[in-house]
Amino acid sequence: MKSTVDERSSLASFWNDLPRNGKFLLSTVAVETLGTGLVLPFGFIYLHEVLRFTIETAGSLLAVPAVVGIAVVGPAGALIDRLGARRIILAGMTAQMLGNVMLAFSTTALEAALALGLLGAAAGVFWPGFNAMIGAVVPSDIRQRYFGINFTLVNLGIGIGGLLAGSIVDVHRPGTFMAIYLGNALSFLAPLAVLLGPLRHVSARIAVPVSERDGAPIKTSYLDILRDKAVLPVIALTFVSAFVGYAQMEAGFTAYARLVGEVSTRTIGYAFAANTATIVTLQLLVLQRIQGRRRTRVILVLATLWALSWLMTGLSGLFPGSLSAATLVICGSAVFALGETLLQPTIPAITNDLSPDHLRGRYNAVMAGAFQAAAITGPVLAGVMLGARFNVEFIALLILGCAVMAFIALAVERRIPDQANGITAPGAGAGAGAAELSPV
Repeated sequence: MKSTVDERSSLASFWNDLPRNGKFLLSTVAVETLGTGLVLPFGFIYLHEVLRFTIETAGSLLAVPAVVGIAVVGPAGALIDRLGARRIILAGMTAQMLGNVMLAFSTTALEAALALGLLGAAAGVFWPGFNAMIGAVVPSDIRQRYFGINFTLVNLGIGIGGLLAGSIVDVHRPGTFMAIYLGNALSFLAPLAVLLGPLRHVSARIAVPVSERDGAPIKTSYLDILRDKAVLPVIALTFVSAFVGYAQMEAGFTAYARLVGEVSTRTIGYAFAANTATIVTLQLLVLQRIQGRRRTRVILVLATLWALSWLMTGLSGLFPGSLSAATLVICGSAVFALGETLLQPTIPAITNDLSPDHLRGRYNAVMAGAFQAAAITGPVLAGVMLGARFNVEFIALLILGCAVMAFIALAVERRIPDQANGITAPGAGAGAGAAELSPV
């Protein structure tokens, strides 16, 4: 039995099963996210230590992308279903490039806010857009593996970028920060070339089913989706996992490590490199271990790991500026990464297995909205609590959030069908064939 699972989960088997368009979609992930890695660990440092904004202002500015993102994610989901994911992703990439260039040359809080607003608009379409694209061109029986391997490549790019940026950025040389933001803008040229070239005929749009009574297209609103009792706990799970996880990594984690643990910018770079190394090394093994297991039970393990990660990060405040603090920060980031290898193959897969093909954009937009809501509250809360020196309370709140995440995961388990929970393999190719051949 074990050998069967290993063979089914192997990289070679996955690549062989992946359709041509899925291979192209996966091909530029590491290049694109290398640019993300250049800037991801240093947003707070750039705003607070280079541009000289206060801690509270920096935290609020880091919430701007989420505010804009949550405003555009609803219309973006509807446009994805109507026009296809490819067109919307292209618009998001254009906004991402322009926003990074603007942020590189920002000198005032208003200029930074405008640049971050463009980045937020891009973020508001990226998650539902790419997840809808994946759900459309990747067969459902290998979708969980795709999300896991995609996440490995994402973190490979982010880790290399973070390590590179950590070795060159210097708060006393603002030009080094300008360079990494311009580098992030350039990194989007590769995926743009793929979408405008090999994938130019893929729209990822599904025809809306018609009513058997009168032959008219069946209309579905966001309110209809929110009435689905299986969707509501998944939305809550997405919000809480984002709040205690990704919403804190750029703001709360970095701010706590710098202000309370008093570690160097190089240590922050090493922490993100350790994060990446853990994911790249263990993701395939994790995919083999969780294949065929309940995704909600996997999330329980994730919650435990993240609670341990935040505890380790919190303990760094007991040894400020020391080797012990640096070690705790780096190790805490690695433990957090192990949890991430459990998150990415689970919640996105649950979402896309619950979604009807023609509503994939809206379903992913709802989850993206929950993520953006957490990204709004997370950095603001981190800025306020750490600015007021509520350091212990901040870490305790995140650990409590991990416990809440575990509780919600059990509620999700009672609401969703076994197929969406990863127990029974859905039919191969569901939702992939028609969209893969659908022209723009």
